[in-house]
Amino acid sequence: MLIGGQVGQAVVAAADGEVVYSGNGLIGYGELVIIKHSDRMLSAYAHNQQRLVAEGDRVRAGQPIAQMGLNEDNREVLHFEIRRDGKPEDPARYLPPKD
Repeated sequence: MLIGGQVGQAVVAAADGEVVYSGNGLIGYGELVIIKHSDRMLSAYAHNQQRLVAEGDRVRAGQPIAQMGLNEDNREVLHFEIRRDGKPEDPARYLPPKD
């Protein structure tokens, strides 16, 4: 899922968890943060300008974990993924409803 915003805008954790990846070694994701929420669920936040957390950090829902950047098309978007048991799920199911 791509979520629009502005460069430098805070990217926050969707739920409590542990940062299991914070880096730029996965091609196509830029500056990437992955949070493990349970044995079955992960969330990923890609194309950040700056990462604010390190591997092993414990984070709380709503805590800033990165600053939004540009994707490979120079668009101001956050690439947000949810994976359950290693398979992608629709992230909209886990986001609050729009006002």
